[in-house]
Amino acid sequence: MKCSRRNFLAGTGAVIFTTGGAGLSLLNSPQLSATEPSKAKRYGMIHDETACIGCTACTDACREVNQVPEGVSRLEIVRSEPQGEYPDVSYQFTRISCQHCENPPCVYVCPTGAAYKDEQTGIIDVHKEKCVGCGYCLAACPYQVRFFNPVDHSADKCNFCRDTNLAAGKLPACVESCPTKALTFGDLNDPTSEVNQIIENKVVYRDKAHLGTKPKLYKVPHQKGEVSS
Repeated sequence: MKCSRRNFLAGTGAVIFTTGGAGLSLLNSPQLSATEPSKAKRYGMIHDETACIGCTACTDACREVNQVPEGVSRLEIVRSEPQGEYPDVSYQFTRISCQHCENPPCVYVCPTGAAYKDEQTGIIDVHKEKCVGCGYCLAACPYQVRFFNPVDHSADKCNFCRDTNLAAGKLPACVESCPTKALTFGDLNDPTSEVNQIIENKVVYRDKAHLGTKPKLYKVPHQKGEVSS
């Protein structure tokens, strides 16, 4: 039966109960099975906060390559409060975008299958033609990085330029445009990849990893000592 907005919204009470429960139980689901084809990739990214200068070239490139409408953004670079005292003041920068979780709550709560994880790449993406605009995925995302595209009215987010640069055999636009090489992208299933080399040799952290979402966006912290997330 076709799921129209009217039919769907008429049954939201039941859907909230069933999908919510499923989401809670699936957060502790096991990792990808070792029996899956070896050709499957698991794309991840590293943001080196010690190299980021907050120039926002990445956000501009993302907007241009992926035709992101004004008023919304697939990624943001957030500046900290001033560090130090005048005249020796500096700032720290961190990236806010989709984490491409191994255990994605946004996928588990979607009642139409619009939100999904591509098992061949690990990328979390959206079947826009299936999105009914319920907003469950926006509410379920603990990172609050999803939004409604004002042009096509479907849920939207970073997808590592899956339909643009990646499809053309290039790196994501943000990675290509970064002047300080603060972003690294690659296959976490490949032990020789640059992302794995950085994870192996540098201190890294992941935002809200304690929730069990297993994010694939890693960060090299700006400060030494304990990292809060």
